[in-house]
Amino acid sequence: MNGERHYGTVPLRQEVKRMAERFEKLDRKLKAFIRKQHLYFVGTAGATGFVNVSPKGMDSFRILDDTTVAWLNLTGSGNETAAHVLENGRMTVMFCSFDKQPLIMRLYGQAVTVHPRDERWGELSALFPEHMGARQVFVLDLELIQTSCGYAVPYYELKGERATLARWAEKHGESGIQDYWAQKNVKSLNGKDTGIF
Repeated sequence: MNGERHYGTVPLRQEVKRMAERFEKLDRKLKAFIRKQHLYFVGTAGATGFVNVSPKGMDSFRILDDTTVAWLNLTGSGNETAAHVLENGRMTVMFCSFDKQPLIMRLYGQAVTVHPRDERWGELSALFPEHMGARQVFVLDLELIQTSCGYAVPYYELKGERATLARWAEKHGESGIQDYWAQKNVKSLNGKDTGIF
């Protein structure tokens, strides 16, 4: 084989070339991959303090155009993403495939936060299923899109979405959620403002 190692039926040298690709915008294939995913991860960090990585699901991600995406953030025990975006706007969103075709996709860019009090809230929140605990929509302007192989990502099978968070929000109601924000969501773990109010 002329000294080439093979991975399956494709020479390893060729396979390595495919392991990372960069894109300036989302094309049809990249958009199709995103729309198939039920899980994604959001990474943010301030200038100092903890780095935050959060898993997301519940049909909360939308492609706005070739270079802009948005995702709906529901009420949770912390509000790290909002604090980091308020400070510097940096955000990475990662998707990875757990089925037959391995692929990891990272979306790098600058994000802004849209709250229920903001003018764009009605327009953006209408893109998602209605949730009692909806807290923010983050709009991410893409600066770089990178895909990589995902060969080390294991196989997992989707069983369905959890209903726990939706039940929790319905039980607390709008006023209860506002109280929860005041108690748990005003400051980050490093004491930084989140802009929730």
